[in-house]
Amino acid sequence: MQFQQLHYFVAVAETRHFTRAAEMVHVAQPSLSQQIRALERELGADLFLRARGNITLTDAGEALLPLARRILADADTARHEVQELAQLRSGRVRLGATPSLCTGLLPDVLRSYHDRYPGIRLMIEENGSHDLVRELARGALDLALVVLPLPAPAPALLTTELLREDLVVVSGRDVPVPGGHRPVRIADLAGERLVMFRHGYDLRELTVSACRAEGFEPTLAVEGGEMDAVLGFVRAGLGHAVVPRMVAARAGQDFQVTPLAAPGLHRTIGLARRGDVDPPRAARELQRMLLETTGTVRSRPPRAEGRGQPTASARTSVCSRSGGPGRA
Repeated sequence: MQFQQLHYFVAVAETRHFTRAAEMVHVAQPSLSQQIRALERELGADLFLRARGNITLTDAGEALLPLARRILADADTARHEVQELAQLRSGRVRLGATPSLCTGLLPDVLRSYHDRYPGIRLMIEENGSHDLVRELARGALDLALVVLPLPAPAPALLTTELLREDLVVVSGRDVPVPGGHRPVRIADLAGERLVMFRHGYDLRELTVSACRAEGFEPTLAVEGGEMDAVLGFVRAGLGHAVVPRMVAARAGQDFQVTPLAAPGLHRTIGLARRGDVDPPRAARELQRMLLETTGTVRSRPPRAEGRGQPTASARTSVCSRSGGPGRA
């Protein structure tokens, strides 16, 4: 007894027509009929009562049908499980992320993932949330790390909130802390020289909005940089910068890191994926590791919320290809 024969038998039983069954399983009708006859000879019983325009199951056929369906379903399950395991030995995961997570959350997670699944190729797309959402929706990415709320409505996507991260002030080792005390109030930044990200970075918008809410325009010593450049300028003593805490933690010993006074500034990091298809097994394993790392289990459809109060809107990423504005 062959799986192919059982597949053909179930097709005829469901269509009650040899020609339509052959079309359904993409085989010539004479070949299908021959295989059904061979199965009947092996079982020693007719499975169908054949009359012109009227195909019905015999008692033997009725008995075989649920068993054949179960056998075929079990075979599909076994094939799927083996393929899933094979995906963890080879294959790829296409992960999108915004730039600051490359130096914050992702390095440790990706190192652990690579240690566990060395055969999986990690492909990182570094970009802004607008572009990452578009790439995810069209199937070019398996997962994407973005800042919530999403910049535009994306009803086809599901998001999981991973963490809510504080923003902090970083200063050069020999530069006085703004206001001369800890933690730093936003008002303490008035008149201080700031190193500012280029236009389009959410960190820039968040910082400038917070300063304006306190009634002053920030004084920009240097502006227009990416994350590494901003940290380099701060290290050189050109001014202070407001950055995510994870970035500051990895910046090394060349900086003073000072928290912001309550209520502070924050951003919410989320993991997004398409809601209409399951990611490959290798991508689901990476998703699980990200959830374990951040202790998060809640998934929900994304909301197209407004920017509102300056509380959370920075971006983050890891390493490979980059482009587009708003990529902090």
